[in-house]
Amino acid sequence: TFWGGIDTQHVLPFGSTEDVKREVFQRIDDFYGGKGGYVLNAVHNILPEVPPQNILAMVEAAKNYKYR
Repeated sequence: TFWGGIDTQHVLPFGSTEDVKREVFQRIDDFYGGKGGYVLNAVHNILPEVPPQNILAMVEAAKNYKYR
């Protein structure tokens, strides 16, 4: 099982909500592969400077991945 993958240095703190969604979709494509074994999460702790809308975008993208 792989844990993490969402960039906490660039995408979450400085990217747009669309950047965050693209990152989530790409990491799921990279690590999940339709076989399981991936826990979507930030690479490290989510820092206080991350805009709340980017955290919500990460969760929303993960929930909606199957519908893309």
